[in-house]
Amino acid sequence: MILKMDKGVEKPRGQFRVILLALVLLVAGCEQSTSVETKGEKSQTPSAAELFDRGALRAIAYGGYRSATRALVPSVNEIKEDLKILSGLGFTMIRTYNTQQFDETRRIFLAIEALQAEDPSFEMYVMLGVWIDCAGAWTDAPNHEGEDHEANQREVDAAVQFAKAYSNIVKVIAVGNEAMVRWAAAYYVQPKVVLKWVQHFQALKQAGEIESGIWVTSSDNFASWGGGEGSYQTPTLDALIGAVDFVSMHTYPFHDTHYNPAFWTDTFDEVSAQAPQADVSATMARAAAYAQDQYASTKRYVSSIDPGKAVHIGETGWASIDNGFYGPDGSNAAGERQQQLYFELMTAWARAAGVVLVLFEAFDEPWKDAKNPGGSENHFGLIDGQNRAKRVLWTELDAGALQGFTRGGRPIVRSDTP
Repeated sequence: MILKMDKGVEKPRGQFRVILLALVLLVAGCEQSTSVETKGEKSQTPSAAELFDRGALRAIAYGGYRSATRALVPSVNEIKEDLKILSGLGFTMIRTYNTQQFDETRRIFLAIEALQAEDPSFEMYVMLGVWIDCAGAWTDAPNHEGEDHEANQREVDAAVQFAKAYSNIVKVIAVGNEAMVRWAAAYYVQPKVVLKWVQHFQALKQAGEIESGIWVTSSDNFASWGGGEGSYQTPTLDALIGAVDFVSMHTYPFHDTHYNPAFWTDTFDEVSAQAPQADVSATMARAAAYAQDQYASTKRYVSSIDPGKAVHIGETGWASIDNGFYGPDGSNAAGERQQQLYFELMTAWARAAGVVLVLFEAFDEPWKDAKNPGGSENHFGLIDGQNRAKRVLWTELDAGALQGFTRGGRPIVRSDTP
């Protein structure tokens, strides 16, 4: 069993838990949108089906938080900096996680609008995450048989409003992030809850309330989609597979280097602390094959329920640093070279297989394990908090892909820069 901490949310506190939906929907607030278009005036953009066709779409998980707390929400201008960088690297879709708990999502849409106003050719779409909690989530007594209906309704309502206001940008709505996998012990729900909200969005599409070209899914661990132990393979899950437009599954061999290390330990000497410069190519090929096996097992189960249903990878990633289970005193899996090889291997496989791969993630976010700056959850990004592009980006950086782009007003440099 993998027991990794959640990457999409921190425990809600105080005023953040009760942010009014009105704040989310106030798109003409202090940070003004460049324009307010009616639905009929919006430029036509590709549907999700067209974007996902043949697996050519380049997508990445995005959070713009730059400090150890999400109380400091990135500004529209800061998000614009980030999106320019991602666009320069060839990404045309970002994945988000919440709609209204914090104000980042609203600002993301304002930033994209502003960039499009400055340059009509600027292209960036959103896979909009809708956070789902069980009843009593983030308390000492979570009730996994029920849901926090009030909080979930707020998330859903905000997603509907965003989908209506930004139908040219929102291409996927993902109901829940690792919301059904049982190791998400603080908040997971039963599949019936996710199914209910997926059906809700599908009904809105049928009624013409939101664009019919938007795909609806849930983004969850491969086991939650029936690709692992049989206990997840239930009639309700089968109904959910039938209800979504595609399956968005997660795979993390990085975490399995600790929790299920058999595939890794045969070549452990290649990444031993005593030989940090050793060739890790064979080890990382094994790790990539492990992820591909999880995809294949999920695809087999999904196809047994709905033969035509597409399966894409909604998250996979590799951390560059860790001081715990994945560091020198553990599996020693963390590292920039390992990250580079994993992304290269998985990207090449996905393109050949026609699978869209959402990489995790764009930038390091120190709030995710704020009490432990050296923890792996803070270091999954392609670019760290000091504007250093990790090894996976060196080729693009050296070729000038990020020439002239800045973050916090400072240029992006190689991670080996003194």
